[in-house]
Amino acid sequence: MKKIVLGTLVLMMALPLAADTWKNVSLMDAGCSTKKEAMAAPEKHTKHCALQCSKSGYGAIVDGKFVKFDKHGDELATEAIKSTERKDNLRADITGEMKDGQIVVTKLEMMK
Repeated sequence: MKKIVLGTLVLMMALPLAADTWKNVSLMDAGCSTKKEAMAAPEKHTKHCALQCSKSGYGAIVDGKFVKFDKHGDELATEAIKSTERKDNLRADITGEMKDGQIVVTKLEMMK
């Protein structure tokens, strides 16, 4: 009985640590995500535009749809985009949790 209780407790503690990972997804600012041409060719979306439109926040193209980041994700994306040498085709690996239609980002790593 003690083993079952202990096992259940360990499992319950691990559940909040579970996170999704989206590999090599396109990043885009929320402002440009409403433009058909940007969504049709996210690889052409430039670093300059993404930084210029940063106040709208950021998100990722997941399964052909734009999914907004939470505030922390916006901050991580801003720093990552500023520091990348890429001029366009902004891609990253995102770790987080899909919650209420947005990604609560815990980690964002730009592709080189």
